[in-house]
Amino acid sequence: MPRLSTLGFLTIGLFDPDSPRAGHEATLDLITHGESLGLDSAWVRHRHLQYGISSPVAVLAAASQRTSRIGLGTAVTPLGWENPLRLAEDWATVDVLSGGRLNPGFSVGPPARYEEVKGALYPDTAEAEDFSYARASRLLACVRGEPVTAGGATTGFEARSDRVQPRSPGLAERLWYGAGSLRSARWAGEQGLNLLTSSVVKWDPEVAPADGVPPFAALQRAQIRAFRAAHPDGARARVSQGLVVVPTDSATPAQRERYEAYARERLPRTREPQGPAGLLFAPDLVGPSAELAERLHADVAFQEVDEVAFALPFDFAYEDYVQILGDFAHHLGPALGWEPGR
Repeated sequence: MPRLSTLGFLTIGLFDPDSPRAGHEATLDLITHGESLGLDSAWVRHRHLQYGISSPVAVLAAASQRTSRIGLGTAVTPLGWENPLRLAEDWATVDVLSGGRLNPGFSVGPPARYEEVKGALYPDTAEAEDFSYARASRLLACVRGEPVTAGGATTGFEARSDRVQPRSPGLAERLWYGAGSLRSARWAGEQGLNLLTSSVVKWDPEVAPADGVPPFAALQRAQIRAFRAAHPDGARARVSQGLVVVPTDSATPAQRERYEAYARERLPRTREPQGPAGLLFAPDLVGPSAELAERLHADVAFQEVDEVAFALPFDFAYEDYVQILGDFAHHLGPALGWEPGR
C-alpha cells in the first residue's frame, strides 16, 4: 500500500453576496493557514452564477503573493465557460507569479444549465460552440507552446509572438483532468495529463461488481487503472483522490454532532445512481483520524494513489475549516504515512 506523499484540500470559497470580500479573504486566509501547517496543496472550485468563487485564477493570483510553497490548483475549471487561448494566458501568468506552483484542473462538456445561460454567455455563437474534447485539445496546444498564429512578427516597435505568452516552463506537466467516467479517464491518460478524481463517479456497465467492494470504490479504481493503462507513464502517472473527509480529533462536541448530521443527511444519495447521468456519490467520511485511516486504507481506490486533495464540506464555518485542516496535518496525515512539507 503506497504511503501518502501529497496531502491537500479543496474549498468552494463561499461568500455572503452582500459582503463578498469577507468570504474571498477567508479563502485566502485558509490557503495561507494550510501552508503554515505544511499541507502540500490548496484547490478551489469554480462556481458560476452562485455564491462561491467564480474566478479561481484571480483568487489564486492573490494567494500566490501571500504564500511561498503550497501548490495552488483549480478543481476544476469547466472549459465550456472559457476561451482556451485566454485561459492559457491566465494560467501561465499565475504560474509565473507563483514561481511554478499552479496546478490547473479542467473538464469538458456544456456549461451547467446551458439553456439558461447560453444567451448571456454566447449570445451570437451558442449553437456553434464545441464543448467536446476538441476544446480541451485547443487548450493543451496553447499551454504546451504550439503556434497559434501564422508567425511572430514585429509591428513597428512592438515585438509579437506566435505562441501564448508568458511561457512558464513546467506548467504543461502540471495539468490535471477531472474525470468522472471510464471514457474520460482513458482520454486523460492518452493526453499525458494528471488525473483528478472526486467523490462523484459515473455509473458504467463496463465495471463488473466486485465481491465485498462498494460500487463507488470499484468504479473509481477502474477509472484510475484505465487512466494509467492509457498514459505514457503507466503506473507512475499521477492521480489525486478527492473524497469528502472530516476528521474530528480536535472538534468540539457541537462540531462533531454537526459534522455527523451533515454526513447522515447526504448518505441516501450514495445508495444508488442519481439522475439521468447515473452519478454515484461516495459517502462522506467523518470521525477520529485513526478510524478514518482504517477506512481509507480499506478503500480499493485509495490504495491506488499516494496523493489526495480532501474536499471540505461546502457550507461549514471558517472555524470548522481551521479545525479540519489542523487535524489533517496533525492527526490524519501522519496516520496515512504523510509528512508535512516545509
